[in-house]
Amino acid sequence: MFTGLVQGAAKVADISTREGGGARLTLSHPLLSSAKPGDSIATNGCCLTVVDPKGHEASFDLLAETLRLTNLGDLQPGSVVNIEPSLLPTDRMGGHFVTGHIDGCGEVAFFGQDGADWRLDISASETFLRHIVRKGCVAVDGMSLTVADLIPGGFRIWIIPHTLEVTNLARRKVGDRVNLESDLLAKYAEKLLGKD
Repeated sequence: MFTGLVQGAAKVADISTREGGGARLTLSHPLLSSAKPGDSIATNGCCLTVVDPKGHEASFDLLAETLRLTNLGDLQPGSVVNIEPSLLPTDRMGGHFVTGHIDGCGEVAFFGQDGADWRLDISASETFLRHIVRKGCVAVDGMSLTVADLIPGGFRIWIIPHTLEVTNLARRKVGDRVNLESDLLAKYAEKLLGKD
């Protein structure tokens, strides 16, 4: 379980194809120096398991399905990803409950300044958008963000300067794929109401 409060932007040190499918991803960031085998690290919002930590680097095995369903398949050496270690019982609960199980990818439709503020518009599938409500929570590349408004074929978010400073968002451009996870409560509500 995660909060969606990204704690760093890690660099992809290496990504290599594994025999039989999938890949081995190696990230580099000082935050990873305390990682142990078996730890969960949200990487662009996708929950990954540490398999080989070494100093400031940690490696993860990616399934072929993970590469297909998330934007981790778009990574190459030098790419930057958002990272967050899993939530501890003693941690403050900011953001919202994020599972690290990606629902699908959206696409950056607009990202730039709108007056003095920064605006991010994301297009997404109708299947995903049924879980999105104005002023609700959404995880975008692992960032817990508030939906400012629904727009045709997507949703809008206003970005504070702190988010631009500590995440990979400042590197995003129109057309980039982003990992999306809707609010867990919306999924359970839908299931209980028999609407799935």
